[in-house]
Amino acid sequence: MLKAGVLGAGHLGKIHLRLLKQSEKYELVGFYDADEESGKKVEAEFGYKFFNSIDALIDAVDMVDIVTPTLSHYECAKQAISKGKHIFIEKPITNTVEEAEHIRELLAEHNLRGQVGHVERFNPAFLAIKDDIKSPMFIESHRLAEFNPRGTDVPVVLDLMIHDIDIILSVVKSKVKNISASGVAVISNSPDIANARIEFENGCVANLTASRISLKKMRKARFFQKDAYISVDFLEKKCEVVKMKDAPENLGDFDMVLQNAEGVKKQIYFDNPHVANNNSILDELESFANAINTNTSPEVTLHDGTEALRVATQIINCFK
Repeated sequence: MLKAGVLGAGHLGKIHLRLLKQSEKYELVGFYDADEESGKKVEAEFGYKFFNSIDALIDAVDMVDIVTPTLSHYECAKQAISKGKHIFIEKPITNTVEEAEHIRELLAEHNLRGQVGHVERFNPAFLAIKDDIKSPMFIESHRLAEFNPRGTDVPVVLDLMIHDIDIILSVVKSKVKNISASGVAVISNSPDIANARIEFENGCVANLTASRISLKKMRKARFFQKDAYISVDFLEKKCEVVKMKDAPENLGDFDMVLQNAEGVKKQIYFDNPHVANNNSILDELESFANAINTNTSPEVTLHDGTEALRVATQIINCFK
């Protein structure tokens, strides 16, 4: 079992602590938090061992799980890597692309593994249709959240939209050609609602909307490609695939067929793939353990995290 330690015991840090404790792939050694009073409370309430120095925790583990505020990801990762430890970093990977690229270089120099917490890659609804997404040419995503002061230290692009940026980059096998975006700061000092249009070299276009001042929650994406339409509801964990194939000569009574102006007939097939029941955060942590143990590439690499941050940064720069 890999010895794991968590940096940061805030809202998400507590979730990671609980899941690492119940995982059969890790032995949770303990955690460090910069707020000693808060750390002692977590220790008293849950029984996880509190380390009062970051160095002491890193020395005691094989894998460091970085769940601190984004601004400190870079320094925490550097410390862990310098001591020869594998790192799991919550998204966004770092505050700047330059920091992310430096972390990648350090990790490669030390021959260590790193994974970024883009948890939607492990969403069971996305996993159920991932293999059906072949070469999408138009993608639409909406990620709306109710207001929560906890996330307002960063623009909504880094807080919410980056999830969809990562998903889109993982399925579009082409380089980004152009980005246009607009954002509005309604309550915070940085944009609370944003829309971005990403154009890829292969002709694919993605339209993303993210808001953290919505009255209702929504996390949906739709992928359009030749002969298929695929929708994913990340929140409700549902998905649907609508495929079109050349209609057969003999149609059944209940077959659905569309005919275009040229007389070409297409038969429509509806599919609701089985969506497994899982805990996405536990799955991402355990998949990282597998990558470390088998010395293979993690599911969400630091390269993936860096590219998602690069696009997010370009979107934010459009606001200026």
